[in-house]
Amino acid sequence: MADGLMERLEQGPVICAEGYVFELERRGYLQAGSYVPEVVLEHPEVVRQLHLDLVRAGSDVVEATTYYAHREKLRLIGKEDLLEPLNRQALEIAKDVAQENGALLAGDICNTNTFLADDQESARDVRAMFEEQVAWAADAGVDYVIAETFFWAEEALIALDVVKQAGLPAVVTLAIHSDGTCFEGWSPGEACRRIEAAGADVVGLNCLRGPSTMLPLLFEVREAVSVPVGGLPVPYRTTEAQPTFFALTDPSSPRAPDHKAFPDALDGLACTRFEIADFAREAHAAGISYLGVCCGGGPHHVRSLAEALGRTPPASRYSPDMSKHAFLGTDPQVRPEYQEYGERL
Repeated sequence: MADGLMERLEQGPVICAEGYVFELERRGYLQAGSYVPEVVLEHPEVVRQLHLDLVRAGSDVVEATTYYAHREKLRLIGKEDLLEPLNRQALEIAKDVAQENGALLAGDICNTNTFLADDQESARDVRAMFEEQVAWAADAGVDYVIAETFFWAEEALIALDVVKQAGLPAVVTLAIHSDGTCFEGWSPGEACRRIEAAGADVVGLNCLRGPSTMLPLLFEVREAVSVPVGGLPVPYRTTEAQPTFFALTDPSSPRAPDHKAFPDALDGLACTRFEIADFAREAHAAGISYLGVCCGGGPHHVRSLAEALGRTPPASRYSPDMSKHAFLGTDPQVRPEYQEYGERL
């Protein structure tokens, strides 16, 4: 892919598959809770295959699996010594897949869960974490850096400054909790205005919220800024009463007393691929041009999103065709006796 991110956005929407840690946990290679992607070092072939699966499904971007691979997370699990090799290997795996498939290569930095407002020490600490990760991303030759899942817009502004100091384009996306604001109390529109003014190339929202509760906030952001806007929801049926996947409940969850579904009892609350396609069409019609799916998303979601935007990625070869189903098919070659059985299923 010769063009960079902004050139691609001038030509049409860009699809970016995210949510690697959820998918790797589902595949049995990453532990829910800490969500540190040690799999990058332990099973690099699994990470590579996931990148390939998502590109085949329609992602224009290969995002290095460095979400929660910052110093604070590695310290938390007692493995700070893995920080640099993990980041460099994640970038190398992603770079190889991007080059082989003509995709954009993105570095990734994220919420540190150490930032506090009006705390200069925490601000210095998170800046230092971002600086080392962005330096490794720059060494790898990334096309741009994704700074994602920020609850504090001020932390996002620090991340943006580090990326711009490195001379790289920046996509900055916020994660909005149930009260509908950043932790500072800023609305998504106000926060994204400030981030745009600080030099972000793309601003928007990712994670926490499903399509139905993210879309209204995306509309607000689109009205507030002039740069391209990104929208990457989680594929779960969040509601006005339960706006984020942290708030969702399911009776199967053992977490008394409220049966919170996050993170491992969300299965029955997942969006279908058709709901993700609907999100893509509605968001794109509203001028959201950087689109994807975050935690919980799989290749089938990405493929449906791509197809909803009029694309035919390689994985579309295997998009469902029920015409030859043994019981539900309509093809003349399907035995009529079995079509009749189908009515009894």
